[in-house]
Amino acid sequence: MQRYFIEAAKKNIEGDIFITGDDVHHISRVLRMQPGNKVVCCTKDGFEALCEIVEITNDQVSCSVLEWMTVNHELPVSISIASGLPKGDKLEWIIQKGTELGASSFIPFNAARSIVKLETKKVGKKLERWSKIAKEASEQSYRNTIPTISEPCDFHELISLAKDFDVKIVAYEESAKQGEKKNLAKAFEELQVGGSLLAVFGPEGGLTEKEVSKLEEAGFIICSFGPRILRTETAPLYLLSAVSYNFELSR
Repeated sequence: MQRYFIEAAKKNIEGDIFITGDDVHHISRVLRMQPGNKVVCCTKDGFEALCEIVEITNDQVSCSVLEWMTVNHELPVSISIASGLPKGDKLEWIIQKGTELGASSFIPFNAARSIVKLETKKVGKKLERWSKIAKEASEQSYRNTIPTISEPCDFHELISLAKDFDVKIVAYEESAKQGEKKNLAKAFEELQVGGSLLAVFGPEGGLTEKEVSKLEEAGFIICSFGPRILRTETAPLYLLSAVSYNFELSR
């Protein structure tokens, strides 16, 4: 069943639910829905309601709540992906697939080896596109919430943000080359259900030794993801899959 995210929180909904924005066009023009059709509406605070469309206008779709549902599709831990800005559309891929796999937020940052340097005037349009990708991926994958996406920050700002997380890891290819195998499992042991993890990934050229040293000083656990060297857009997906197995499927 088609799902739509709304801006209202459940506690603020007293009657009908109203769908606005681009979703109105999708409902009326793309899917050609009519009053009486059913949709699922997801509130800002992660609740789901089975709804029936009552009225469709040019500006909004009015829906009556048939049933509040208690299904939770979110990971039992909060995973934030910090990606050194990569080339091309790789970050879009990370956001789309990372959303499908359960990431709670994405933090792009300017790494020393990032070739791409976003101009300030382009940040707004990029954020708008990234947010749209996350929203559509959340709808497709039956997420309860849409991941947040931060404005690109510099490396020092990233380290400052890290203090708000329970566990912090950095993916480092040199650890993989040296055969390190235990640190990711160690990080998972430290992470409790309901806790938060920040995972840092370098751009195509990887993180510099200086950056890794700074992260280690800030309390990050240096991890490898096995003996194979993963691309910058593959490594976050490996982590999220491992998190799902460890905290959902193996328990």
